[in-house]
Amino acid sequence: MSTDPAALFGGRFLDQDIPTRKFPDQGMPATDAMRLVALDMALEGDPGRNLATFVTTWMEPEAQRIIAANLHRNFIDHAEYPRTAEIEQRCIRMIADLFNAPGETVGARTQGSSEAIMLGALSLKWKWRERRAAAGASTDRPNLVFGGDVHVVWEKFCRYFDVEPRIVPLQEGRYTIGPDDVAPHLDDHTIGVAAVVGTTFTGHRDDVVGINDLLVRLKRERGLDVPLHVDGASGGFVWPFLYPDTPWDFRLEQVRSINVSGHKFGLVYPGVGWLIFREADDLASDLVFEENYLGKTDSTFTLNFSTGSSMVLAQYYNLVRFGREGYTYIMRGMEDNARALADRLEAIDRFELIGREDEHLPLVAFRLRADEPFDEFDLAWQLSAERGWMVPAYTLPPNAQKITIMRALVKENFSREHVDTLARDIADACATLERKGGAHEEERRQMVQGPGH
Repeated sequence: MSTDPAALFGGRFLDQDIPTRKFPDQGMPATDAMRLVALDMALEGDPGRNLATFVTTWMEPEAQRIIAANLHRNFIDHAEYPRTAEIEQRCIRMIADLFNAPGETVGARTQGSSEAIMLGALSLKWKWRERRAAAGASTDRPNLVFGGDVHVVWEKFCRYFDVEPRIVPLQEGRYTIGPDDVAPHLDDHTIGVAAVVGTTFTGHRDDVVGINDLLVRLKRERGLDVPLHVDGASGGFVWPFLYPDTPWDFRLEQVRSINVSGHKFGLVYPGVGWLIFREADDLASDLVFEENYLGKTDSTFTLNFSTGSSMVLAQYYNLVRFGREGYTYIMRGMEDNARALADRLEAIDRFELIGREDEHLPLVAFRLRADEPFDEFDLAWQLSAERGWMVPAYTLPPNAQKITIMRALVKENFSREHVDTLARDIADACATLERKGGAHEEERRQMVQGPGH
């Protein structure tokens, strides 16, 4: 029997430095390693109170068992794991059907919407080059048109893959884009337009119908075929269930590809996204590679190669577990609680709610009234310090960067009791800040008066 008290009583790291910089010379027992990691995680935030993230923070126990049982299965190895490959294709077909694809289509599972957007935009660029080369035109100086309401990955794509970004700035009081914003930026070198359904900033959608109609007219009147990609990272699993009669998907002629995050409102833990093309021909064939060093010839269309199977299986679990009826029930429950939270915040009588009457994700976007003696960053800090809530404060993109707002995501496991508790905590935090003043008073003075005062 060991005579080492640390081994007996599990206190090895309570009074010792832990490995943080140098590769350890010796290992440690499994129990010690587990406790070491657990001590770090004890300092983490509580995912249940993280209202900043769009990413899923809760799944059913049955789904968690599927995930745990398949962590060792490499998704890309189709020769050894053909059923996983088949389940991926089932998910692609089901999501394509959800997005009203007109017939046979293709798609890919990705690590998330960032990879899906990179792949979809690459296909836009390659297909544009094909069209230009067939017409005997130059294939230099490609550009991509999108609004300032997009995720940063769109700008990353343009920088990484040598495409000119034509970014439509937002306006104060108008946080999405439409056809009049897009039209001045289109020309023969435009590889496509990206529209967002469910923006990161306020949860609303661009005018996809209006942009589509503009591109249809452009094709018929000038022969200029500019495809439309819909970034449905957050909204792709919301609009079909909350707003089924709103066209934004493949019901619109120029929508050629859509990305969606399975790990957002697809209700799967982080690690899965989807890219769906309208038709097989919308995927540029030059971007598909074949390899046979895993035992059979497989086609690959991803930026990543080896990855786990668990989240693909978890996505399939959700699709068959919930179906349209279940997803609709869950989304409506989140929408009801978001509406209840908006009502509570209005009753506090300190806030302006952003676009609550418009179609939007299950969230509440709000800002303080201008006459408050503290700002949104003060409130976000106070909520975190006092009650552990993570409710982000942030400025909007140009030309609306003077606007600071807050955003509270309402998730599947965010109950009505949570709504009431959060609203009380926000009211209490405001009362505390009113007594002691904000931490950003100088910044507020500069914002109001301008520099040099």
